[in-house]
Amino acid sequence: MHRFNRRDTIKIGAGALAGTLLGSTALRAEIPTADVQPPDLPIEDGAQLTVLRPSKFVGPDEDIFRSNTAKFTEEMGVPVKLEFESWEDLRPKTAVAANVGSGPDIVVAWSDDPQTYVDKIVDMTDLATYLGEKYGGWWPLAERYGKDSETGNWIAMPIGASGGRVVYRKSKLEAAGHQSVPEDVDGFLKMAQDLQKAGTPMGLALGNAVGDANAWCNWVVWAFGGKMVDDEENVVINSPETIEALKYAKALSETFIPGCLSWLDSNNNKAYLADEISLTQNGISIYFAAKNSDDPAIQKIAEDTFHSRMPIGPVGMPTERALVVNSMIFKHSPYPNAAKQYLRFMMEKEQYSPWLEGCLGYWNHPLQAYDSSPVWEPEKVKPYQHVMKDSLWDGYSGKLGAASSAVLADFVMVQMVASVCAGQSTPEEAASEAERRAQRYYR
Repeated sequence: MHRFNRRDTIKIGAGALAGTLLGSTALRAEIPTADVQPPDLPIEDGAQLTVLRPSKFVGPDEDIFRSNTAKFTEEMGVPVKLEFESWEDLRPKTAVAANVGSGPDIVVAWSDDPQTYVDKIVDMTDLATYLGEKYGGWWPLAERYGKDSETGNWIAMPIGASGGRVVYRKSKLEAAGHQSVPEDVDGFLKMAQDLQKAGTPMGLALGNAVGDANAWCNWVVWAFGGKMVDDEENVVINSPETIEALKYAKALSETFIPGCLSWLDSNNNKAYLADEISLTQNGISIYFAAKNSDDPAIQKIAEDTFHSRMPIGPVGMPTERALVVNSMIFKHSPYPNAAKQYLRFMMEKEQYSPWLEGCLGYWNHPLQAYDSSPVWEPEKVKPYQHVMKDSLWDGYSGKLGAASSAVLADFVMVQMVASVCAGQSTPEEAASEAERRAQRYYR
């Protein structure tokens, strides 16, 4: 099953893929736009750009991104060098560029990384205002990740987000006595226990995974009312609500397949496609790989794969997390206007729509007009439509900033949950240790 990790290439072209997945509607999709004049950004003489971004998890992400970049160079006359970095290494490489003051002009960074480098990146209010006015406004989560919480100015521009949804084998769920994924946490735990009894267990990542472990560990704590900090930035992770969440996480983890404690972002994909687990939390990449496999056995897994939202806990509202890809321009770039023009070009519908559709919605749209994309019409894709509409943010319910970014990069939340699931700490001990670690950053 090694051929299904993020380094693999999809064997069909991006254009053919969009047609295969979406049908002919992709060819006549119309994204509603307003008649808005773009900002005046004359490209600097001799401009050339280097763009650093995360490596692909679905093939067309890179294929179409490269194609759109080549189109920009052809139309604008600006050479662009693309650098794709592994998910785990993107953050440290971004930090080096920021601290040294040289390197890529643009970084498509993780989540609240831009809030760490506020004084080192270019204001993008003009560009973000234009795109928001043209494309129906930004989702609230995009505004939160794009703006400086102190000034309200746009310092970054989210281009998408991957959302953690329940990925499951319908036949195995039914064999365990469930017609659908329960919408409440008690029912979800019962389903997990029934899957284990049926010999078809689930599995969720508990290693220091940028996407999957952060997604479900934050979800479970938030679902019970726990949070790292409150609205005033006081560290409140050591709370009765967090203790209850950790007790629940421990019970849930007892139904997992062995080995989840070391899982990173590709491990659950591999386990699912190897028929080792019947359910996990992930982006749509598992279904994408299965649907486009030339292996009949894997294609059968695709037919049997469905998606749903994560269940709701005692707080009574969705508490899912989004993994945001958030573009920023470093002040050390000699070509800030060219960089802005590049990001504008990539977000215009002529380029963004093919990318969104080709990725099968793996990266969810930050601009509301793209709700009209045909990518969201199929039943199996629909649960991913509003990742950026109603997800919570890292460091909830405090502000995004250097502290929230540092706590995320240090995997404080993930390691708190993992230590309890591993039996290394009691819920009380783990919450106390998380409190101590978080207080190092929130001062």
